[in-house]
Amino acid sequence: MNGARITPVVLTLDEAPNIERTLAPLAWAGRVLVVDSGSRDGTQDLARRFANARIVERTFDSHATQWGFGIRHPEVATDWILALDADWVLTPELASEIQALDLDAPPRGYRIRFRYCIGGCPLRGSLYPPAIALYDRRVTRVEQEGHAYRARVAGPVAALAGACLHDDRKPRERFLADQERYAQLEAVRLHASSWSALPWSGRVRRLRWVAPWLVPLYVLLARGLLLDGRAGIEYARQRQTAEVLIARALGRLTGPLRAP
Repeated sequence: MNGARITPVVLTLDEAPNIERTLAPLAWAGRVLVVDSGSRDGTQDLARRFANARIVERTFDSHATQWGFGIRHPEVATDWILALDADWVLTPELASEIQALDLDAPPRGYRIRFRYCIGGCPLRGSLYPPAIALYDRRVTRVEQEGHAYRARVAGPVAALAGACLHDDRKPRERFLADQERYAQLEAVRLHASSWSALPWSGRVRRLRWVAPWLVPLYVLLARGLLLDGRAGIEYARQRQTAEVLIARALGRLTGPLRAP
């Protein structure tokens, strides 16, 4: 059991619809650090219901600096960190796998895959990538990458078999506000990157109005989400909304569409 060797760290901002489901599967941990960015919806009060949770508050500036603050906070007494967004929920299989790991083995980090949920319904696929979320903080730094952040581990990284649920149940208004902010950051990254340095997904986005039509078709047909019914269609609609916002943000940076 690794409850005394791993500290889960959870970033929050107005996560009342999610935080209890995220903290409940972490009862095995001796301490959970919740780094809150100034929630006003009762998130902190809900987190305090969990005996192993400690809450600290810091004004948000970027994900990378917020994570840097959290994983090196004095409340964290372990070398190993389980870094969780407030809408990530460990499955029982993943929780058991983490507790049974040999943390003295060569890997200094572990990559976790996700099952995306719509209204609590897990989809058969998504565009949400795996993430290094369990790592030795002594050899890890967190970097901002557009709207996302990445843990960079100086050492071997392995993949865990279990999955984590991405299950965000905040209202659509919050989804739109978050996506607007993410789109600005992603557009700046895409605009600053050379065409040759971008992966295929970035190149499709640089073409601006291709992605808002291609991405929904891809997830519905190629990833099979059409078989998930209303939940799959809602996910495709969310992805189309995100791509439209990125295309608009790119347009404000680049002006009229030009060939790369």
